Amino acid sequence: MRALRFTDWKTPPELQEIDDPEPGAGQVLITIEAAGACHSDLHLFEDFEAGQMPFDPPFTLGHENAGRVEAIGAGVTGLERGMPVAVYGPWGCGRCHRCRQGMENYCERQSEIGRLGGGLGADGGMADKMLIPDARLLVPIGDLDPVVAAPLTDAGLTPYHAIARSLPLLVPGSTAVLIGIGGLGHMGVQIARALSDARIIAVDNREDALSLASELGADHTVMSGESAADEIREHTAGRGAEVVIDFVGVDATMQLAAQVVKTLGHLTVVGIGGGTMEYSFFALPYEVSLATTYWGSITELMEVFELARRGHLDAHVQRFSLNDAPKAYGALKDGEVRGRAVVVPS
Repeated sequence: MRALRFTDWKTPPELQEIDDPEPGAGQVLITIEAAGACHSDLHLFEDFEAGQMPFDPPFTLGHENAGRVEAIGAGVTGLERGMPVAVYGPWGCGRCHRCRQGMENYCERQSEIGRLGGGLGADGGMADKMLIPDARLLVPIGDLDPVVAAPLTDAGLTPYHAIARSLPLLVPGSTAVLIGIGGLGHMGVQIARALSDARIIAVDNREDALSLASELGADHTVMSGESAADEIREHTAGRGAEVVIDFVGVDATMQLAAQVVKTLGHLTVVGIGGGTMEYSFFALPYEVSLATTYWGSITELMEVFELARRGHLDAHVQRFSLNDAPKAYGALKDGEVRGRAVVVPS
């Protein structure tokens, strides 16, 4: 079968022919119908070196995946051949306290496992087929379009978790500032609108991204730059924002986030752009909570799918064939993707 393989650090991925996997006991083989291309993959094969991650290549890329059950290993129940499913992305041990809570993204034994998930140390879904090591990692999607469901497993789940943890602050009259309206940020606008009545301010350095944010429910859009903080304060009558979520994570965006978050607010950094923030007693307003988040729980993923079924969440996708998967990453790197790039093998 065809697979987009990450073969070595500092090396672009290659489309290769590899053997079809076969499911063993407790495992499931799925036919991939959609696999999202994530900006974090660019960091993976451009920025990291050997020893910086808890795994090494080679493996197949693709950590946002949806498809249909093709074959079931011994002992697996509750799944049938042909059933449409999505893959929960972070793979923990399945047995620790966090995993038992459905939060495999925060597995307490992650360092012992040697991979973070399919497409992140283990073979992912940018291939014709994908082997799932345990049936617990699959979520039935019913009649939800796999091309929509696949990016929801990360680009939908990650902002959902980041926003949900701050929901007590997002009351009527409050403000949420979302920085970076790309694959995750455009989902974040829709999630914030669906879950709250807060004022939503979207920030980006691309006019088309801000236009998309307006289409999806943002109350105000702000072009990033020297005047961005002042514009955000104008929209909030000088008070700042209760919740600021940075989907980029570079120095400039983190600095902007610190400038506009208000007392008792939440500042959450989701993007892994490599930025840093100077922290001291006076670096932020009093009682601002500064946090990073990583993915979300499998129960939150089920809630994300329910938002999509009810029409509150729609992944804006740009489709690529599996043969053109390297081009998807090129478009992503050049900022040419409006929403999410999704590879459709068939």
